[in-house]
Amino acid sequence: MKKLFYLLIVLINVNSFDAQTSPTGLFVNDVAPDFSAINQSGKSINLKEQLKTGNVVLIFYRGEWCGYCNKQLKNLEDSLAQITKKGATVLAITPEKTENVTKTIEKTKVTFSILSDDNLKIMNAYKVTFSLDEKTTKKYKGYGIDLIESNGKNGNNLPVPAVYIINKEGKIIYRYFDEKYSNRVSVNEILSHL
Repeated sequence: MKKLFYLLIVLINVNSFDAQTSPTGLFVNDVAPDFSAINQSGKSINLKEQLKTGNVVLIFYRGEWCGYCNKQLKNLEDSLAQITKKGATVLAITPEKTENVTKTIEKTKVTFSILSDDNLKIMNAYKVTFSLDEKTTKKYKGYGIDLIESNGKNGNNLPVPAVYIINKEGKIIYRYFDEKYSNRVSVNEILSHL
């Protein structure tokens, strides 16, 4: 069943970027835009505050419906002790509504902060946002993925599943940015840059 789900996601995403402008993301040595957002526990999380204790691994993921995202988040959770041992914090950003963040946590058992990106402020600041065209949005819906329901006022907007490592000075020291949603950076790669 999982293989079928991944195959369906592959088929509906093959042309996801054809009908919209592709995002570029931020780059290594760029200053990371500060942000504040509420995590799954109702706590306000601020990037500058998090950086006071060490590097931040910032993950952008698409939603609880994305098997690749769930696998990536689970892998990060499984290696969280190694990441925190290096003095880093993990923060995940999603366009989905808070109740769907809860579904992500149920599926992945993550304990690090997941932030619902209200009005796409964080995703836009990091230049990872793209909008699915109407045809692709309908394909998603045909496979049971209703982005309007999932994302609320964030609509049919998704992030490229990017990863940034931000140092204590607020500069991006590592970037993983691949528009092919099924490609994900390994935890070992992240650890090697902390």
